[in-house]
Amino acid sequence: MDDRFPGFQSSRLVAEQQPGDNAAPESVSELAGRLKRMVEGEFGRVRLRGEISGYKRASSGHVYLCLKDDSALIDGVMWRGSAGSLPFTPQDGVEVIASGKLTTYPGRSRYQIVIDRMELAGEGALMALLEKLKGKLADEGLFDPAKKRRLPFLPRTIGIVTSPTGAVIRDILHRLEDRCPTHVIVWPVKVQGEGSAAEIARAVQGFGALPEGGPVRRPDLLIVARGGGSIEDLWSFNEEIVVRAVAASPIPVISAVGHETDTTLCDHAADLRAPTPTAAAEIAVPVRAELAHTIATLSLRTQRIVRRYHERGTEQLAALVRVMPRRDALLGPQRQRLDDVAARLSLALERRVATARRNLDRHGHALRPAMLTQRLAQARAQFEGTARMLGQVDPDNLLQKGYVRVTARATGKTVTSAAEARAAGALQLHFGDGALDAKVERTPGRAYVSPAQPTLL
Repeated sequence: MDDRFPGFQSSRLVAEQQPGDNAAPESVSELAGRLKRMVEGEFGRVRLRGEISGYKRASSGHVYLCLKDDSALIDGVMWRGSAGSLPFTPQDGVEVIASGKLTTYPGRSRYQIVIDRMELAGEGALMALLEKLKGKLADEGLFDPAKKRRLPFLPRTIGIVTSPTGAVIRDILHRLEDRCPTHVIVWPVKVQGEGSAAEIARAVQGFGALPEGGPVRRPDLLIVARGGGSIEDLWSFNEEIVVRAVAASPIPVISAVGHETDTTLCDHAADLRAPTPTAAAEIAVPVRAELAHTIATLSLRTQRIVRRYHERGTEQLAALVRVMPRRDALLGPQRQRLDDVAARLSLALERRVATARRNLDRHGHALRPAMLTQRLAQARAQFEGTARMLGQVDPDNLLQKGYVRVTARATGKTVTSAAEARAAGALQLHFGDGALDAKVERTPGRAYVSPAQPTLL
């Protein structure tokens, strides 16, 4: 003991049994277990009203959240089975009433409620959740009017997503039959209660996934319909999964949920909202009788327009014919011009023949035999004179007078100088009676030609 601090016992390195210690120390797990049993035994099942905070859905499907009010907060967990049966998607800030069992979580030394049922705390909470989801989806552009598509004027096939029983489907089919019989495919779904939102979304997505030209004809238009009811009854059509499926549908959608005063988020996401299911059928197709009458009226108008156009064309043609000149008046000048040209052509041909005849007479005397003979004698004398002249200038004729013509043996070219003879080396000497081969031999100071074997030409 320390006298300065009465009751204070200094710590020891190793624990020892002290006077008055009747029980051995327990483990943390043992204490956590006792607390868990005490809490569960004392409180059991409870119902809590509070605002959702920190909502999170794990990949396992379990939901974790907190319930809070102005001055306190408690952790909560909802296992996958219970979370899957929720009629709405929880959002932070929404007030709910949660029922479940109070327990502890030893791993974090916390107490928590294991929720097996969760409901909205009154219609005000429901509307708050609706407005929160509406704002979120509007910010993403799912309700943008610019994205609304034009409905087909006369759809060949209409797909209807609704309950297979009840007055809604009968009213739609009856109205379609009265207005314009059309091929209809009904995708039956639950329109309220657990799992209804998922069924509606799958139906819209299923119609959109049908291939063009497949065994099941793909609709040209979808109608998502349900009868009237309270906001709780219509809540499936406010679920995010349904709204996203309608907004993403590749097929134009008419939303016909509830009565005229009922409005759901599905109405905002659809391409067109109908006040009632019957009105949706009226919007989807025209009246066949009215359509036939319109076609007949347009046909008569077309016939009248064609007839009027033909009559007007006939009148215009007649008017043009009246003001056009007659054929004789149009062709008369051309005929007269043709006659003038024909007459001038005949005179020109006669003059041409006369001129040709005169030319023939003037030059015909040159074709007489005596004149031809004289011209031949003159040509022969001129030819013989030219031949004699060629003979006189022919160098080989001079060989008969003792002259010799020297050529290079290799090229046959006439050699006219001593330099060309020395360059050629081998020569050929041409005499009047033949030729001799010769070669140039060089001796100091001079060069001379020595004869070789004679070669007669």
